[in-house]
Amino acid sequence: MFKPKKTALASLLCATAFATAAFAQDTQLDLKFAGALEFSDTGTLFVGDNYNGAIYAFDMTGGTAPDQVMPVNVGDIDVKIADTLGVPTSALAINDMAVHPVTAEIYISVSRIGNFESAPAIMKVSQGAEIEMIDLSALSFEKQALDHYPDQETTFRPRGLGKSAPLIRDVAKGDITLSSLAIMDMEFHEGELFVAGVAFDNFLSTLRRMPYPFDGTQGAANVEMYHISHDQFETRAPIRAMSIQEIDGKTQLVAAYTCSPIVLIELDEIVDGAKISARTLMDYGNGQPLDMVSYSMQGEEMLFLTSNSRSPHVIPVSSLNNATTYTKGDLPDGGKSDMMPIMPVGDTGKAVMFDGMSLQIDNLGDSLFVSLTRDMYTGSLNMDSNFNGFPNRLHNLVAEFDFPQYWEDK
Repeated sequence: MFKPKKTALASLLCATAFATAAFAQDTQLDLKFAGALEFSDTGTLFVGDNYNGAIYAFDMTGGTAPDQVMPVNVGDIDVKIADTLGVPTSALAINDMAVHPVTAEIYISVSRIGNFESAPAIMKVSQGAEIEMIDLSALSFEKQALDHYPDQETTFRPRGLGKSAPLIRDVAKGDITLSSLAIMDMEFHEGELFVAGVAFDNFLSTLRRMPYPFDGTQGAANVEMYHISHDQFETRAPIRAMSIQEIDGKTQLVAAYTCSPIVLIELDEIVDGAKISARTLMDYGNGQPLDMVSYSMQGEEMLFLTSNSRSPHVIPVSSLNNATTYTKGDLPDGGKSDMMPIMPVGDTGKAVMFDGMSLQIDNLGDSLFVSLTRDMYTGSLNMDSNFNGFPNRLHNLVAEFDFPQYWEDK
């Protein structure tokens, strides 16, 4: 079994040191990494810094809403961002995207990789599709350090597939630290920020909640869930994407994990020191969730879930009410592959068509999705805005409706 390099005592001392400095109103910005993004209802931008083990809240309130939210489309957006920053596209990593709830401006967190180190940046794409880098040092901000931040020495264990030895790329993965997953997703809800990621001890998967404005207090609860396709209880791999919804008359967190269970967690359970057993509702099989977007479709609340290796899934929130939960023993023993007839399990939603691969997606106004989409034909990365009822680019599709004879017959 893989052993952490730090003892539990050393990790506890490290975590205690962070806890004593858990809140600071810094006069000088020390952001080292711009990862997960989230907006408050009024426009405060939360930025997860996995290198510092902290969350920054930048004041972007006071903006003006446009008369009408327009679609924003930018071809080769990675190339244009790299040009703006003066780096080659190969030296640019895009980490997350979020839309300002008032101004409808689109914010993208990136890393610039130089000769000696990487540097964070937040890019803004206006309603007119103009790209600029935000001067974060000019903004008022607050900083909240994480309790129980993982040490920055423990790395993942390289592994091969089955009996195969690890390849060079697998060995390289073994150089990545667990702390890189300290902040995976954030949700702002009724004056509190909920943060999914990993913590310092052996029970890694953690949900944190903290009031905003930050006051130095936070709760950290460990999360266990039953993973159907793996047929085991898991405590380490963190939640990748989440949304807060009213289900069964309670405020609950709908959370998606890697390969790819969907679970429910009541918000009342997320208290400091708690050991939570999430309730598993379904499992799609292999794939890594990227974004979970809540939106309204024909008067019904829906969740749009994207993945790095599966079609997007649309889940009606109402279908989660009184949904069957699964635990070990409810299904045949052993791991379950995508090809088994039993998979997917407990699926209450629908896989939907999506042209290309969405790396990041968010709401743009009431009726649009904006997506950073990898084009399947050209390989280019584009920012596309499309109707959320059918978020596809029709110019890439040739169907019956495109033939002139079709319309002549009408």
